[in-house]
Amino acid sequence: MFQKKNISTTELSVYTGLIISGLMGLTVFLLSTSWKTAGIAFLVSSILSSYIIFQVLDRFLYRKIKLIYKFISQTKATQREEFYASEILPQKTIKQVQQDVEQWAHDRRGELERLQSNETFRKEFLMNLAHELKTPIFSAQGYIETLLDGAINDEKQRMVFLENSSRSIDRLAALVDDLDVISKLESNRIPIDPENFVIQDLIRETFAELQQQAENKGIQLLIKKGCESAVEVSADRMKIKQVLVNLVENSIKYGKLSGETNAGIYIVDRRTVLVEITDNGIGIAEDQVSRVFERFFRTDSARSRSQGGTGLGVGHRKTHC
Repeated sequence: MFQKKNISTTELSVYTGLIISGLMGLTVFLLSTSWKTAGIAFLVSSILSSYIIFQVLDRFLYRKIKLIYKFISQTKATQREEFYASEILPQKTIKQVQQDVEQWAHDRRGELERLQSNETFRKEFLMNLAHELKTPIFSAQGYIETLLDGAINDEKQRMVFLENSSRSIDRLAALVDDLDVISKLESNRIPIDPENFVIQDLIRETFAELQQQAENKGIQLLIKKGCESAVEVSADRMKIKQVLVNLVENSIKYGKLSGETNAGIYIVDRRTVLVEITDNGIGIAEDQVSRVFERFFRTDSARSRSQGGTGLGVGHRKTHC
């Protein structure tokens, strides 16, 4: 009879009371040899023992279950919660309470894993941020100190050092802008201003702006055949352009010399248009694909630093889409 999984407090009290009263009745019979006396003793003891056991178990389990739920919620109960605890919780079986606790433990494990992941990301983020800030600062500092040490009197050297300093400051400003965008994204303070435009026109505009960079590496910027027909979309034009600029710049930086960067436009359904930027460069290793949207992550740090950029582009551009 105790094989039942979801046995209730009442059932457990009755079963235990019957066992105790059975032993009591048998003892009385052996002492008095009267079935009537033994029967009365059995009946009275079964009722009393079942009731006493039920009250003890109910109060004990109620206190334990309430303690468990308070531990889970870790908050002081309101009057409504007290009513729930007093009226609802005692009706739950031990199995149901076990399931609730297991679910709570599972949620806490997931939360702990997220916290550990966030802590790892925070450390990597701060390390990379420190490096990204130091690089342009030290570079500009070095050029300026060289100028102050006398190079300022050499007109040719002066212009070279000033231009290099300007580029370092521009890189620092771009990094600060990216960090500002991240803070706004995480606080949901970036407005989306949708407008209707032809996506191919925006792609061609992006190609035109980056044409010089592409020509320096002999890379052709093309719209795939069959994707030339105008497709009108409704989106935030400037933010979509940020995404396109970032993707096309990456394809140029890491693309093959005398290679190609192609844009494909595909209508998925009435609400969705897929824009795909592809190149014939070295690509990204399969085990690193899942990390491309992490801030500051770059597949080859040494190579990426030589190419410039902060490593924030794809990470925060993704959210804009």
